[in-house]
Amino acid sequence: MADLSQKEWVEQLKADDNAFVLDVRTPAEFQQGFIPDASNIDIYLGQQFVSELEKLDKSKSYYVYCRSGARSGQACNIMKGMGFKKAFNLQGGIMAWEGEVVR
Repeated sequence: MADLSQKEWVEQLKADDNAFVLDVRTPAEFQQGFIPDASNIDIYLGQQFVSELEKLDKSKSYYVYCRSGARSGQACNIMKGMGFKKAFNLQGGIMAWEGEVVR
């Protein structure tokens, strides 16, 4: 797992043809605006969050974010423990995001 600055996260995401953008906020937060192409799985779902992660392709690279970077950091640690090799946390989360947001 790696914590990446927005610049690093965006550059790596653009260059990665096996990327998956994962938003781990609540559905209500997600509806307020999200990074383009993001899929939403709420980390607060507990065991159901883990069940949803189990459906994902472990060979992909996951670019994970939340509101501030804390929950996405936890999510990356959970994913690492589940055998995901590439999970990248967006430092500062969407609060620090300066790129496009889908509303």
